Amino acid sequence: MSILIDKNTRVMTQGMTGKVGQFHTVNCQAYANGANCFVAGVNPKKAGESFEGIPVYASVRDAKVATGATVSVIYVPPSGAAAAIDEAVEAELDLVICITEGIPVHDMLRTRYKMFGKKTLLIGPNCPGLITPDEIKIGIMPGHIHKKGRIGVVSRSGTLTYEAVGQLTSLGLGQSSCVGIGGDPINGLKHLDVMRLFNDDPETDAVIMVGEIGGSDEEECARWIKDNMKKPVVGFIAGITAPPGKRMGHAGAIISGGQGGAEDKLAVMEECGIHITRNPAEMGRVMQKILKGY
Repeated sequence: MSILIDKNTRVMTQGMTGKVGQFHTVNCQAYANGANCFVAGVNPKKAGESFEGIPVYASVRDAKVATGATVSVIYVPPSGAAAAIDEAVEAELDLVICITEGIPVHDMLRTRYKMFGKKTLLIGPNCPGLITPDEIKIGIMPGHIHKKGRIGVVSRSGTLTYEAVGQLTSLGLGQSSCVGIGGDPINGLKHLDVMRLFNDDPETDAVIMVGEIGGSDEEECARWIKDNMKKPVVGFIAGITAPPGKRMGHAGAIISGGQGGAEDKLAVMEECGIHITRNPAEMGRVMQKILKGY
């Protein structure tokens, strides 16, 4: 089993006709059941055309009606990405994955407001996407490092998502689903939302949770885990730093008011029963020890 997507999911790509969208759509098509899963592209200026056998439609609603697609992945440039999310929400898709980085915060504030009360779930923006190994990948992650199994992964950091997966796979531990939620301050699903799904998934036995400095989402999730989680969780917090004058790795990775630091988050996680590590190279080994009962 998996969470959010599986081999029967039908996907449209908003921004498929651009270079980035084309590149990643081809890679997703080539992974597992991707040739059957990716069924539509959206570009109002290129409706009626096709790319790699995938028809292009004028709107999200047209693509949904014609193909039955219920999920969209967005590679639209930052200036138009929030509007692309809005269009998918208005078309009542089940899930939208926005890969785009650099969307203006005020655009996302308006989009999040418009999403209140709507059925559509959002992953991202500024995220690598999600994958159910050996079934479907939607996003920019390297598919070959994944292995089907029973460990869930949820992470704010794209590269640390891949690191956690690579470690698990090298130890023979496959993954049920891996979700990169993105590091922007205004985004969709949080750690807690994804953890609820993993907790309810009968084919996920344990979860690796990767956070970053800034905000309080990890602490909120940790407290929920303490009271509700039936499965072991391994946790790591990336303490992103930057030299003077340089930009942080993620817009959300900002310590404010002396709160949101890596050690603060790790302390709360440990108090809540999460098996923490301060070394990102040890995430897989910590999970292996837990599963072996050490």
